[in-house]
Formats: sequence, C-alpha cells, structure tokens
Amino acid sequence: MPRIEPDPQPTGPPGATEVTGVQEPTQPPPGDDTAFFGQPKGLLTLSGLEVWERFSFLGMQAILVLFFAATAAQGGMGMEPGTAASLGAAYGTLVYLVSVAGGWLADRILGSYRSVLWGGVLIACGHYAMAIPVNASTWAGLGLISAGTGLLKPNVANMVGKLYRTEDQRRDAGFALYYMAINIGAFLGPLVTSWLADNKGWHWGFSAAAIGMTLGLIQYVAGRRHLAGRSAAPEFALPPQKMRSTVRAIIAGAVVVAVLAVLLVWAGWLTMGRFVDLLTLISVIAPVIYFTVMFLSSRVDADEKRRLRGYVVLFLASVAFNFILFQAYSTMMLLASTNAQTQILGFTFPVGWYASALGAFEVLLAPVVAGLWLRMGSRQPHASRKIAIGVILGGLSFLLLVVPTSGHSSDTYKMAAWWIVGSYLLLGLGDVILQTSGMSATTKLAPKAFSSQTMALWFLSLALANGIQAQTVKLYGKVSDPAYFGVNGAIAVAVGLAVIAAGAWLKRAMHPVH
Repeated sequence: MPRIEPDPQPTGPPGATEVTGVQEPTQPPPGDDTAFFGQPKGLLTLSGLEVWERFSFLGMQAILVLFFAATAAQGGMGMEPGTAASLGAAYGTLVYLVSVAGGWLADRILGSYRSVLWGGVLIACGHYAMAIPVNASTWAGLGLISAGTGLLKPNVANMVGKLYRTEDQRRDAGFALYYMAINIGAFLGPLVTSWLADNKGWHWGFSAAAIGMTLGLIQYVAGRRHLAGRSAAPEFALPPQKMRSTVRAIIAGAVVVAVLAVLLVWAGWLTMGRFVDLLTLISVIAPVIYFTVMFLSSRVDADEKRRLRGYVVLFLASVAFNFILFQAYSTMMLLASTNAQTQILGFTFPVGWYASALGAFEVLLAPVVAGLWLRMGSRQPHASRKIAIGVILGGLSFLLLVVPTSGHSSDTYKMAAWWIVGSYLLLGLGDVILQTSGMSATTKLAPKAFSSQTMALWFLSLALANGIQAQTVKLYGKVSDPAYFGVNGAIAVAVGLAVIAAGAWLKRAMHPVH
C-alpha cells in the first residue's frame, strides 16, 4: 500500500497542468457540450468503457466460482464449494486493495487517462490468458485482471467528474447516466458468458469477457479527444527526480515480491489458503492505518475529525452490506446451481443468468430511487438513514432464502426461480440506495488535506467486506443453507438497525452534511 500523505497542491496556475513546458487546461470547455443526452460527449466515451469493463468483469465473475467448483470431468477445477467461494472472495479483496494503489499512481505518476488505458490493457490480457484452458494461465489471468482493475476502476469516476465545472448543474444527472451504464454491463455480461460456458465451455465464456474489454478499449481511445484532463502528466505529479526514484522503487519492490512469492510457493509455505488469509489480514490492517493517519494528522481540524468519526460508522455499514452483495457471485451462484430451478415460464436458462438479474434490477431501480429523492427534496432521509436502509435490504435478501431452503431433506428438491430472483431484487434495491449515498457521503466527509484519496477509503470498505467473506464462505456447504443465509442475513439487518438507532448522534457528527 502506498504511503498515505496529505494531497499536495498542483504546480502551475490554477486549472492547468504543466506538460513538457505547455500549459494544458484541466477544466473542460464551457457547458455548451450537450451531445450525449444533454451531457458532454466525453461521458459517452467513459460510460461506454464502463459498459464493457463491467461486462467483462462481472461476466467472468458470474462463472468464476462455478468454474472453480465444477469437477474435472466438467472442465472445472474440482474445488469444494466453500473453497471455491473463498478464492472468489480473495480475488475481490485483491482487486479493491490494488484500487487504493491505483488511485495513488494516477494522482502522482501516471495521470488518470494513462492509468485507465493501461488498466484496460492489463484487464484484456488477463481475460485472454483465462481463455487458455491451462490452470497456470487462469491464475496468471486473475492476477493481471486484479492489477488492471485496480488501475482502471478508481480513476474512471474521477475522469467523469472532470467533464464538468464545479458549478455545472448537470453533474448529478451525468453520474446517474454513468451508473446506469455500469449496470447495463453488469446485466449483459453474465448473459453472454454463462450461455457460452454452458454450451461451449468455461473458457469460451472467459473469451467473451476478453473481447468485451477489447471493445471497451477501442472506443475509449477513439473518443479520447472528448475527455477532460487527458494530459500525460498527473494532476499532483511528484517532482521529476522523486518520480524517477519512486518508479525504480516500485519496479524493484514488485520484482522482490514476485521472487519471494515464487520461493515461498516452491518451499511449500505459501499455500492458497495462507494467501487468502494474508489478503484478509491486509484488508483489516489497511483501513485501520488510513483512519489512524487521518485522525492523527495535524492538517485535519476538529470539525473534520468529528465528521470522520461519523464516517467510521458508515464505513462499517458499507462493509456489512458489501459482505452480502459480493456473495451474489459466489454462494448465491452455488446455491442456484444445486438448489434452484433454471426455468421460468417453461424457458430453461443457464445458472449464471441469475447474476444478470442484479444488474437488470439496478438499471431499472436507479432512476426510480433518484426520482424519489428529488421528489422528497429536503424531506428525504439523512445519508446515514439511506445507508442503513440499504444494509437492511441486503440482510433481508439473505433471510428470504431461509424460507425455500428450510424443511426440505430431499436432494432432488429445487426451489422456484422466483426465490433467487426476489433475493436479487432486494439486494439490487439496497445496492442502489447504499452505493450512491455512500460515495456521496465519502466525498463530503473527507478531510480537505486528504481529498483526492477519499475514495480509497470507500474501496477499502469493499476490500474488507471481501476479506471477511473469504473466511466466512468457507463454512458454506459445511453448515445447513438456512443456518448460513439466516445468520449472515440477520447480522446485516442488525447492523442496519444499529445505524438507525445511532441516527441522532450521526446527524450531529456529520453536520452540516445531510
């Protein structure tokens, strides 16, 4: 993890970045660019990239744990269900931990445009590697995708923000369109990859993810002229001498870590289980370090520390919800593959299509929720209440699964597809409510001295959720389904209710943030 430091001020005149002696404006042109549904044309470029990135990432995730758990005769890796789910969660942990470093690299060394570009290249290479039916290629592919997503994911949203001037009233609507694009990809990806995995083979599904990311890169490069802040230089670049020494240190560190990992694997110490445990440990330590540095920093005043205390509660609520959300692609997929029907109104579909339901519900529900908040105006719930509602809905999505999995001892019993679909509906609604409110609160509650590193905290909540999940899902298949989904769902509901109970304190702590 990179050293945490207060954000420096960019050199040069306001609104400009120095690139080889030429001052390039970082602000976009005046708000007369309305080519994309009244939004800047650059939003089409970035939204298009996210459609394909989510298509590839979540399309692959929809079949990844099923691939791990499938027998060798079925073309899979033959893992126990709990082990397969644990590895899937560990992969998610790695992705979001690397995202913290990705944001720092964009700020200090690469710049947002190049970070996204090279991140996309690594992702595409990773998916192509996974298309090769060799286990070693699969692991290498997952490593490349983790590194690439870490570079791409935290910086695309930052580039969306740069399309608008601070006072541009179109900003929120633009982010809503961008969020819908993400979920269009989340809906389409599992449809394609799951069909290919079922009818052609697992690695055909991984190939579709590779092609999707390639298409995203092509349209990203083709539309680069519409992007603001596409300068080669980062906005908060390190001084040239320090940048060179830092790059050398990063390369040397990467080589040392890679050699050490190979030696530990060769010696038999670094097993897959220990690697998962190590990622979980890092996911716990990293946010503790981040919060500690911020609370102890002399650049953070008393009011900012008060708001930061409130944010700690919201951070933990995010962990509780995302612990449930990320299992949409692991334990819920495993449950659907063994205990759910794959027919609706007489139509038979691949198991992985269940994952598409989550993206579909989020596409449909996002404008409904946004419209509701606009209609309520000043009467809408406090940010902490919205986040609590999201956590409770996530818990209820698991509690719903207790009903069809209880009281059936027959191995041939299959629950109706509507139970899984209903669970995804609750989960999708909770995600729309929590994620939009949580990201907004994160930017508003962050200390000014750490403003450009704010989203690192949000990504660390996702990493921690995956880290905890990597340990918990090991119980899947070893305890009954009602017990597994019931206990985890009840814990999430309890966390949501606790946040509601702390509402009065949170309003005072977060003031003036609503």
